[in-house]
Amino acid sequence: MPVDSERPYYSLNTYLRKTYGEKCYKIALDAGLTCPNRDGTKGTEGCSFCSAGGSGDFAIRKDTVSSIEEQLHAGLSLFKGKRTGRLFIAYFQAYTNTYGPLPYLEQIYTEALACPDVCGISLATRPDCLGPEVLLLLCRLRVSFPDKFIWVELGLQTMHERTAKTIRRGYPLSVFLEAFHALTAASLPVIVHTILGLPGESPEDMYETVNFLSRLHPFGIKLQLLHILKGTSLGDIYLKNPAAVSILTQEEYTAVLIRCLELLAPDIVIHRVTGDGPRELLLAPLFSLNKKNVLNTLHQTMRRTGAFQGRLYHDP
Repeated sequence: MPVDSERPYYSLNTYLRKTYGEKCYKIALDAGLTCPNRDGTKGTEGCSFCSAGGSGDFAIRKDTVSSIEEQLHAGLSLFKGKRTGRLFIAYFQAYTNTYGPLPYLEQIYTEALACPDVCGISLATRPDCLGPEVLLLLCRLRVSFPDKFIWVELGLQTMHERTAKTIRRGYPLSVFLEAFHALTAASLPVIVHTILGLPGESPEDMYETVNFLSRLHPFGIKLQLLHILKGTSLGDIYLKNPAAVSILTQEEYTAVLIRCLELLAPDIVIHRVTGDGPRELLLAPLFSLNKKNVLNTLHQTMRRTGAFQGRLYHDP
């Protein structure tokens, strides 16, 4: 099983070290795009958990550094003096990064892929923003940059339609499946973003989503702890009545997360197991601010109990 000595699961760090011989850090970018769930196409309020920064609160802001090339150089400068590898991942994180004019998308992707220090790009997007012209562009760029990867991160969050309506996701599960299969057919690796602890979901609901994804077998998965942030619909509800929003404790989250990892196929790369909520925006759960403790607790508990990724996985 492809796990390392530090983590009883197939972490992104392990995958990158195996592939490139070193750790590759992400540089989060803001391409100045928006989202159909904000511009009126699907809605105007966005998903109920999404911040004003479009889930890109740690990205180099476009209003301070305009071009992608300049953003990459600004991001690279943050690593000066730190012991890092030679290569970095250009992570188009803020808002929906396949939702824009095709010539502009080609320009920003090309700028990132042409950077000598970048080993590939990762595009955070929605499955309802992946038309055939975007897929053709990505395939064309893959041919133009054969030594670099193009990952597509789809925000699914949950397989359950009732939850999707509650969080205002704006598309049915069938749209996700269509996008997933189109990307897979084009040999474009897919990372699926999920959120654990969404309103109204039980642990069994979360395990259903993970089992569903394990059967699909994407390249990677993100298991994101739900963050309640200021300026979001969930944040507004929480501030009015904290009891109205169920928040996982660290013990509950650790238990749910371990079971999710055990259900996943052992060769699916785990890109995230918690998440970073901006300190100035985070309302709950506050334990997530101590990311080191969250990870140490997860790893120690898995070792103590003999848990590991794939332990409960059954090949369909």
